[in-house]
Amino acid sequence: MDTAGDNRGRITVIGIGPGAESMMTLQALRALDQADVIVGYSVYLDLLGERFRGKEMLSTPMKQEAERCRMCFEEAAKGKNVAMVCSGDAGIYGMASLMFEIGEGYAGGAEIEILPGITAASSGAAVLGAPLNHDFCVISLSDLLTPWELIEKRLRAAAAGDFAIAIYNPSSKKRHDYLKKACDILMEIVEAERVCGYVRSIGRDGEEYRTCSLAELRDAEVDMFTTVFIGNSQSRISGGRMITPRGYVI
Repeated sequence: MDTAGDNRGRITVIGIGPGAESMMTLQALRALDQADVIVGYSVYLDLLGERFRGKEMLSTPMKQEAERCRMCFEEAAKGKNVAMVCSGDAGIYGMASLMFEIGEGYAGGAEIEILPGITAASSGAAVLGAPLNHDFCVISLSDLLTPWELIEKRLRAAAAGDFAIAIYNPSSKKRHDYLKKACDILMEIVEAERVCGYVRSIGRDGEEYRTCSLAELRDAEVDMFTTVFIGNSQSRISGGRMITPRGYVI
């Protein structure tokens, strides 16, 4: 195939974890170093720090994720090496799937590579101890893109299956009571004393964590920067840390 004149660039979708350079993979840092332009939500661009200040950066406000993806394809069409940054992991509530979907509308498209990052379930679990050391699931309480009825169904299924659960987006100004609603749903199936914990501002200034029961979690003050962990029937607290045993005989 004759590729003469093919000036297409490439798009790398990068999970930057909590944002600190020390918590990014070497693969992610190399890709950002090699990028001609970095695209992302302004908060995530700020988290990149001084190392990449000299790069061309493009951003859009919240809720304009599709427009950011289109920016990437437009810049790649100019022959640029484009990096799209997401917090956590790009393939876990990130931009990876949307980038592929938007790319379906671009004739010729661009080569897309997805680089993993540390998602809040992993980084938050490390702060708490080992709350997800057996089968677990991740559920977001945001109903912006998922109907609440489906979220309720998933919560009940996770409780019935005795999964440990990591909960993303537990509360916001518009959804201030969603964690309470989720806890009430779970307590239809599991005991109010079920071991839980939560971590706020993981890997950032002001990081803090707490262990508690499911009943106590119901009334906890959390926000969008908090990740919640609900244990399975074997989870316990030891030395102030939350542990979900793997099942080894000791």
